[in-house]
Amino acid sequence: MNYNTSLSPVILKEYGRNIEKIVAYLRTIDDKEKRTKYAYTLVELMKQIAPSVKETTETNQKLWDDMFIMAGFNLDVDSPYPVPDKDVLTKPPQRVGYVNNRIRYKHYGRNIELLVKEAIKKDDPQEREDAIIYIGKLMKSFYGSWNKEVIDDAVILENIKAISGGALDIDLSKVKDDNLFERLYKDKRKPSPNRHQGGKSDSRGKGGGRGRNRGRGRRN
Repeated sequence: MNYNTSLSPVILKEYGRNIEKIVAYLRTIDDKEKRTKYAYTLVELMKQIAPSVKETTETNQKLWDDMFIMAGFNLDVDSPYPVPDKDVLTKPPQRVGYVNNRIRYKHYGRNIELLVKEAIKKDDPQEREDAIIYIGKLMKSFYGSWNKEVIDDAVILENIKAISGGALDIDLSKVKDDNLFERLYKDKRKPSPNRHQGGKSDSRGKGGGRGRNRGRGRRN
């Protein structure tokens, strides 16, 4: 009896040892046309083993690449894709580039800075003022999601000036009088269950009172 501990390690565990045995069998077939035909059938079988993978050009190529990897890159078939290089197993992945730009106010997020840049580009005074008001509403909403305390409109306006380098400004008294920086997203309060419970207890109390009165009538 063969135990897994006594066998060679599985190259690609997602397919299992039986698929690797079929790949090894393909290498023993002398007829290239027959070998290629069986290779196409094997790729279809590999798709069934991983049904969650959507069939696209990239995933199909990956299946063929995996088959060549399991064959030790020694499988002569007419593949629809070029045979991958052996370096694909040892080649380190490409370094992912990260955005290193510093965010001045992290609780507002980077999108606020992008909106401020777009607002600066507006030449029409009314459009620029509308943009400032909208940005102020967003900033007040975002701040409220991070802090329980209510931020003052003056602080928001100062933050807008700082982010825009002084290019965006609006009369603070107008903002406060008309509540222009009112939050866009408000917390929804759930109705208190005490009201419903109180109603049920009152009705039971009344019903119980009527039942006691009827009982007294029968005894008299």
